[in-house]
Parts: sequence; structure tokens; C-alpha cells
Amino acid sequence: MELLKQLVDVRSASGDEFRMKEFLLDYIKKEQSNWKVEPVIIEGRGFQDCLILVFGKPRTAIYAHMDSIGFSVGYDSELIKIGGPRAIDGIQLVGSDSKGEIETELMLIEGEDGSEHIQYVFNRTIDRGTMLTFKPDFRENSDWIQSPYIDNRLGVWNALMVAKNLEHGAIVFSTYEEHGGNSVAFCAKYLMEKYSVYQSLISDITWVTSGVVHGKGVAISMRDICLPRKTYLDRIINIADKSGIDFQLEVESAGGSDGGVLQKSDLPIDWCFIGAPEDNVHTPDEKVFKYDIMTMVELYKVLMKDL
Repeated sequence: MELLKQLVDVRSASGDEFRMKEFLLDYIKKEQSNWKVEPVIIEGRGFQDCLILVFGKPRTAIYAHMDSIGFSVGYDSELIKIGGPRAIDGIQLVGSDSKGEIETELMLIEGEDGSEHIQYVFNRTIDRGTMLTFKPDFRENSDWIQSPYIDNRLGVWNALMVAKNLEHGAIVFSTYEEHGGNSVAFCAKYLMEKYSVYQSLISDITWVTSGVVHGKGVAISMRDICLPRKTYLDRIINIADKSGIDFQLEVESAGGSDGGVLQKSDLPIDWCFIGAPEDNVHTPDEKVFKYDIMTMVELYKVLMKDL
């Protein structure tokens, strides 16, 4: 879990993912000689802050978004949400601007009309446009981990674990997922045109609900606000059934991911969201059970081999 803790420490709000990309590039270049297959690394102009790894002859791509929710500093101490963070009075936020490092506190103000206004509390004015994220606070015991930004540092970590023994496949570390999506379409277009990759798995974290619970295995999402193609979904569930790995089936009416961006693109890319369930979503106290993490990694290994 040390690598996951390091990933949590990297500030990477939507639109500001370059630090995470640099961290991942450094990690991959140090570790790839120990992997079963050394990947082709694709990045740079035309890919913004995204990072693509290609192993062997890929048939399926894993997509894991690098960005997180957070806040932008507006006018007069105002905070504007990046994505959908829960605004809880007293949350600790960190960032940096032209004057230096920042560790501040969120203050929630309720108006007489019932409206809510979010501000920061700090001993000086913070530069307009500065991005602030939850202060890292990684906690762990024998059964679970709890931290800000398990969504989606855990999805990134899962992809890196799978990469160690991956012979044929691609991994895309994407951007902007928490604030509307952006990058997966051009990454998928590149992989489709250059490597004929038409299948994808979305390595992201889902929610604990009445139908998906802690400790029962990774969740295969049959739908959220978007619908994966049923023949592709059926293949995945069939492989999962035969694997003997514990999993849960998720059926939801809300929520979205990089898979939804792929579905709304003009590309014929199949996708399916597969991830461990977490509680306390979009807060500094996101919580996931280690057993569900283990089954997530194992199922991805099987799917990348058998799909």
C-alpha cells in the first residue's frame, strides 16, 4: 500500500494532472525492467497530460483517470467546485500559488434563504484560480484503507499492479474525468487506429449501495447512467464466473465514468466499468476493503489475458 499512499500525496485536480503524469513516468521508467514485458510509452504533444502504455499486441485497454475532485479559488475567498466534492465545514485543503504553499480550511456558509456558499479560511488572499485539494490523510488497518482520493488513485494503482505481468494490452492514464471527461476519446482513437484496440475496461472506484457492499468482491457494473453493450458485458461476466474470483454485479441509474465518454464518442469501442466499492464518496474519508482491492487486481489480470 506504500505506492498507493504516494499516489494519494500527489496533487492532481482535473486540469492540473501534470504532476501525476510526471510521478507515473518516473515510477514506470524505474520499474519497467522488472515487468514481464517492457511497454512502449506514448505521451507528449497530441496527448495533453495523458500517458499510454502499450504491451505486446494489445486487444484490450485499461483506462484509469489520474485526476481528482477539488476546488478553484474564485473572488473574495470563494471556492468553486471542481467535479463533485462534498463540501463539509472544516475540511482541510492544500495547494500552492505564487506566494507559496497553502494549507487552509473550508468554511460552509448558509444563507437566510437556505443557499450555501463555500469559502476558504486563510491568513492571506490566495491567488485567483488556484486549485485546492483535500489534505492527504492515509489510514490503513488489516481490513481496509481510508483516505482522500481513493477515487481514483486506487484505479491507477490497480493498473500498475496489472502492468507487472501484462503481456498484451494497453493502459491509458487519462485526465479530466471528474469534471466532464475529455481525453479518453482521443486516446482510444489512437489505440484503435494504430493497434486495432476495440475493447476497454474502466479501472475506477464505485460506490457502496444497497446492492453493492464491502467485502464481497470487486463490482462489475452492468450499467450506470450509461449502458455498456450487452454482448461485451456478457463475455466479461462469463470470464469472471469461470475465474472463481468473488465479484458483485452493479446496476445503477446514476453515476458515470470514462466509459460514458467512450460511449458518447463516435468510436466503436466496447467498455465496462469494473472497480472496488467505496464508502464516504468524494470526501477526505473514502473507505475501501482490502479484500475488494485484491479481487479487483486479480479479475483485471484474468480479463486482460482472456478477453
